[in-house]
Amino acid sequence: MNNHSYRDRPKNLDLRTIRLPINALVSIMHRLSGCVLFLLIPIILFVLSQTLKSENDFDNLKIILASPKLKIIYFVLLWPFFHHFYAGIRHLAMDIHIASSLVKAIYTGRVVLALGFVSTLIVIVLL
Repeated sequence: MNNHSYRDRPKNLDLRTIRLPINALVSIMHRLSGCVLFLLIPIILFVLSQTLKSENDFDNLKIILASPKLKIIYFVLLWPFFHHFYAGIRHLAMDIHIASSLVKAIYTGRVVLALGFVSTLIVIVLL
């Protein structure tokens, strides 16, 4: 019988020194990006409703949304969208046991991070 209890285990409570594996990092970022996107739903619905009111309201909204400050916000919000999209595909693939080995999971985690970054850059360059 082991005389050690869970209280005797070493604990690291300094979050700055914890190094998460890439799989955990991608999974946590997937959840965070999903929360960000969920919280944006009311704003997106409001903007959509404004576009449907009248042609004049639509033109006014286009002018407001074309401001440089708002474009920066759009670009910042692109990354959560792309990350959540690619990480969701990765999670679905892992649910059906595609790329579920550790080596493949690490590789697909890196691919998700790269695709999210590259997709965001492509949209920024094109707009």
